[in-house]
Amino acid sequence: MTTLLEQRYRTVLRMLPAYYRAEREEEMVETYLDDMDEADQDLARPAWGEVASIAALSVRTRLGSAGAPPRYAAIGSAVRLFALLSVALLAADALTQRALPAAWLTGAAPKDRADFMRTFTGNGVLMGVAQTLLWVLPLAWPVAYAALLRDRRRAAFTLALLGAAPSLSYLVGRPMGQGLGVAPSALTVVTAATAWLTVAAVGCGYHSDAPPARLPFAPAGPALLGTCVLMGGSMVVWPQGADSVWGSGTVVVAAGCAWWVARIRASRRGAGTPEPALPLALAVLGTVVLAQRCALMGLLTSAQAPYSTIVGGEIQAAALAALVATLTVSGTRGLLARTKATAAGAAPHA
Repeated sequence: MTTLLEQRYRTVLRMLPAYYRAEREEEMVETYLDDMDEADQDLARPAWGEVASIAALSVRTRLGSAGAPPRYAAIGSAVRLFALLSVALLAADALTQRALPAAWLTGAAPKDRADFMRTFTGNGVLMGVAQTLLWVLPLAWPVAYAALLRDRRRAAFTLALLGAAPSLSYLVGRPMGQGLGVAPSALTVVTAATAWLTVAAVGCGYHSDAPPARLPFAPAGPALLGTCVLMGGSMVVWPQGADSVWGSGTVVVAAGCAWWVARIRASRRGAGTPEPALPLALAVLGTVVLAQRCALMGLLTSAQAPYSTIVGGEIQAAALAALVATLTVSGTRGLLARTKATAAGAAPHA
């Protein structure tokens, strides 16, 4: 006879994917009920710790744990690639946004240097400490990138939390000298969402059963250096039109175009359907940057920014939208092709 506790456990286990429940559900239910007296089972409920562990297991099994079907393995690979690429982009942005002002300060007039330092020293000790933390904490992103590629997953997750922390302070407006009642801009909200989406992808994607982080197209160090050079170079070449999203958008457009060039060359050599993880990861990253670009365009338009800045932003937004659409289509086709191939291979053995 099925008890209420067993029914409750089976309800909680529905969080797990069907393939995993088919293999392990009976064993897990038996394990959970093993230490319970049958007379007490109608009154008891699954412990919160057990529910949390099942929820964590449902994330791992859906993101490419050992023995996962190809569809879940591909989704897990895409999430991990997005996490790695997004950490790399945030790391390059943090380095570039600090290197360019530092380079400018070396040749700036004394008055300009004093104005820059007044940001940290001109509003009291507490505000100075807050501004210093806002300047320093984003540098945790490059360290998180290095930790992730060295398979230090907990360290990478902790560092990603530190790197994302300033976005919360910008949301409430306190470190900028504003009151708590000041509503954040759309760009502030989207930027914070980007940082915390990256943190979630790192924490969920690189679980204990996941393979180590690996860039599929370049060594880790040169990839980050090249991203910094491209990001900074795009700002230096066009300083009148470059805004806070210009560098990131340029990098994503370049990465998407590079993937398409490689894909076209592979198809000419007779290669089959590409792996879906990279185009899907680039599509998600492009969507995030496109959201930032659109939010910033609203601010630029309302502030009556120079015409060249607005036109440049619109062109970049169009390029990002086109790349996101084509990458999504390609990645989805690859995912469906992999699923169909697996189903066809399993059919004769059914």
